[in-house]
Amino acid sequence: MAGHSKWANIKHRKGAQDKKRAKQFTRAIKEISVAVKDGGGPDPETNPALRNAISNAKGVNMPKDTIERAIKKASGAEADNYELVTFEGYGPNGIAIFIECTTDNTNRTVASVRSIFSKNGGSLGTNGSLEFLFDRKGVFTIDRESIARKMEEFELELIEGGATTIEKEDDVIYVYTDFTDFGSMNAKLEELEIEPKNAELQRIPLNTVELPLEDAKKILQLIDKFEEDDDVQNVYHNMEITEELMQELEKE
Repeated sequence: MAGHSKWANIKHRKGAQDKKRAKQFTRAIKEISVAVKDGGGPDPETNPALRNAISNAKGVNMPKDTIERAIKKASGAEADNYELVTFEGYGPNGIAIFIECTTDNTNRTVASVRSIFSKNGGSLGTNGSLEFLFDRKGVFTIDRESIARKMEEFELELIEGGATTIEKEDDVIYVYTDFTDFGSMNAKLEELEIEPKNAELQRIPLNTVELPLEDAKKILQLIDKFEEDDDVQNVYHNMEITEELMQELEKE
């Protein structure tokens, strides 16, 4: 699990430096749209999926009025018709890659994902071929400064809410739950009046593969190319994020 949180930290640092904030907004708006249409309407009080989407939008510093416009548009007659699709494939050196997309044109998205794989030494597989390599978990990112109680007490509350793993790194806490306890943890954090920076279901690799530094950097470059595609919401992989790789990335 620690390897996953390292990758989360890398993404967080890169995101803070990312000049293409519009892409983060686009993805957040898509998440809001899907949550409104499939999760139970435009009221976050009765729609947990929308509450998560709003929280995640705030996590990328989306303005309140932009969030409200996105909710209003998603609940109207002219709302974009997005669907969730997933892709599985292998990158160079046999690294498994699982991609989640939100799209209004599946043919376009399939063609784009296949092209990125083939141009970078990878191959697109069939759905279900790699899913067994990942465990679907709830992952909550919480600012330490938002916790107004002793850490020991807070951890006990989290365990009561379904936490299976709690990782503390610098000023951030990562809380992991089983897939089935995602809603319970959301409810527990609401009860504690703590709003996470991010709350989502992620695919955590059951085992990771360590690569030489230069090969590992090529995998991260491939992942960056997937994440540059506007239809791509999340990219997961089973490559080990080593201390050497972390140090190299911190130089960039």
